[in-house]
Amino acid sequence: MVDPFEESLRDMLNASSSTRDHDASLGRVLKTANRQVGAQDLFSLMGRWLQACMIAVNNGSGHVAPVSRRTTSAQPADKAD
Repeated sequence: MVDPFEESLRDMLNASSSTRDHDASLGRVLKTANRQVGAQDLFSLMGRWLQACMIAVNNGSGHVAPVSRRTTSAQPADKAD
């Protein structure tokens, strides 16, 4: 299976090896990889947070009952009695 992220990092490393030293190119490749992985982790965290909120709303919605502020009046007297 071909990983496009790995290929792009490999291309960056191979393209810059002829013109610059290896330490600078490796540092740039690692910085790019760290940025991309960090963004992926951030989006994953937000997705899990949204999923947890949706589960909480779904589980809590059954416990919400309509509330009436009207007081219940006494039973009306039966006039037949």
